[in-house]
Amino acid sequence: MRIGNLELGKLPLFLAPMEDVTYKSFRYMCKNFGADVMYTEFISSEALIRDVQKTKKKMTIFDFDRPVAIQIYGANIDSMVSAAKVAEEAQPDFIDINFGCPMKKIAGKGAGAGLLRDLPKMIKMAEEVVRAVKLPVTAKTRLGWDHTDMPIVDVAERLQDVGIQAIAIHGRTRSQLYTGEADWALIADVKKNPRMFIPVIGNGDINGPEKAKAFLDQSGVDALMIGRGAIGRPWIFRDVRHFLETGELLLPPLVPDVVANVKEQLQQSLEWKDEPKRAILEMRRHFARYFPNLRDFRDLRVKLLQTLEVEEVISILDEISLKYADDRVDYTNIGLK
Repeated sequence: MRIGNLELGKLPLFLAPMEDVTYKSFRYMCKNFGADVMYTEFISSEALIRDVQKTKKKMTIFDFDRPVAIQIYGANIDSMVSAAKVAEEAQPDFIDINFGCPMKKIAGKGAGAGLLRDLPKMIKMAEEVVRAVKLPVTAKTRLGWDHTDMPIVDVAERLQDVGIQAIAIHGRTRSQLYTGEADWALIADVKKNPRMFIPVIGNGDINGPEKAKAFLDQSGVDALMIGRGAIGRPWIFRDVRHFLETGELLLPPLVPDVVANVKEQLQQSLEWKDEPKRAILEMRRHFARYFPNLRDFRDLRVKLLQTLEVEEVISILDEISLKYADDRVDYTNIGLK
């Protein structure tokens, strides 16, 4: 698979861009476990052109990231063009446009998935961003606005025609948010469209190797993108790759191995954040997902999610490792919350 002149190999696995999730420490863990392509957290075009330092920091790219994209979103075409030029200066491998975020604070203001309600503007925005930069430009979107309006086959063609070089599709509408099941049949329709020649990346509900293979077989996409299924389980990329290549399922990791990885991610956060408390707060979303289905775990979980002291976090993690030394993490029935 190629994006522009960027060779990504056969069936690359993408880590989906997620706000307050795909920061340095989490990308580092996913890369270590076999994610092929990274994205930054998605970045507001308006904040970027106003030179908001917190926003610009999100564009920091590390050697381990590559290949990596900076994803931008916005409702104003001129702002998006300017933001794309700023993003290009950070030297990502490609730039991605967010046409898929369903959250009210974004879609409700005409950005992200909100542009699915104004397709001429969406296509014009993509065309202008493509013209403005030398890097390849890709897009991520959804099937449509709701179940009565799912124009993804036409949208994908039109984006391709104005120069978008790959399209990632989340198999839900904006109205679904993250509820219900992803519709990979419509993703398959895009891939099987004889007019489509750019890569199609499938996304939605990949929470394990067997789901990944089933969706791949159904759709024939060029790449798979994993988002929420990787939170608390960055080794899902290794597990999916192994299953696709061998047909064998790897054993879930032992709890002490999970603890070791949590400590490694915490260390990455501590090195990146300005103060330890901010690093711990950054990790809480992940703490809540790293240890599913452990027996009698509630008290330890509460302690882990309440402390703001590094030494106490390490102590709790050591306690978890000792208490569950012989247990493997059980991923059955955990869903994608």
